[in-house]
Amino acid sequence: MAQAKSPSKSQSDSLIGRETFRFFRDLSRNNRTEWMEANRDRYKQCVVQPLRALCEELTPELLRLDARFDCRGHTGANFSRINRDTRFAKDKTPYRAQMYLKFAVPFPGKAESGQLYVGISAKTITAGFRIYSGSKRKESALAQIAATRLEANPKWLMEQKKRLSRQYESYWYSVEKGEWTKRSGWPAAENWKKLRGWIVRQELGTAAATRKTFRNEVVKIFRQLHPLLRFTSLHD
Repeated sequence: MAQAKSPSKSQSDSLIGRETFRFFRDLSRNNRTEWMEANRDRYKQCVVQPLRALCEELTPELLRLDARFDCRGHTGANFSRINRDTRFAKDKTPYRAQMYLKFAVPFPGKAESGQLYVGISAKTITAGFRIYSGSKRKESALAQIAATRLEANPKWLMEQKKRLSRQYESYWYSVEKGEWTKRSGWPAAENWKKLRGWIVRQELGTAAATRKTFRNEVVKIFRQLHPLLRFTSLHD
């Protein structure tokens, strides 16, 4: 059984660094309950603590964008769960080798809504906007807010493409024959009825986390993409 590794002092003093990415690489190679239990303290020091610190750093800027953002630092609301629900998943490994820090304005009925997020895996960091329909699409922000606004303003999507496509990757999902299907590019207004998820993101790379400007880079992305969240998910 692999032995847990202690993070270096530089990792403890920083937010996200080499030991964070190393943990996810090791997890992807040793995705077993026994390994995770042996490395539980390492997980807390190299992943949980840095992400909580980043959450705290980003919170003031998120609340300036919209005071309704949920920034309480709760698992589920702000941090994705590392445990995988294998009941209906094709991938039966017990853990996800990535973590998301995410911010949303709570939607009535706890239905799915848009998020601004930072994603961390073994190989990269991404930051951007995402929205999914969830299992009850009729109750989601996609159906209740975005669809109505796009019907009234079908040019909005192409306006956002013109504004953002040079800096950001866009892709979306539909469900075809019961399977989620990824589609590259910006969805057109006529795609919206079958759209089940939409992601607009920028890949920053692992080196971004070590730069003193990392927080500011993420804040800039959130500011640029906040109009997508506002249009698709917020009542006002």
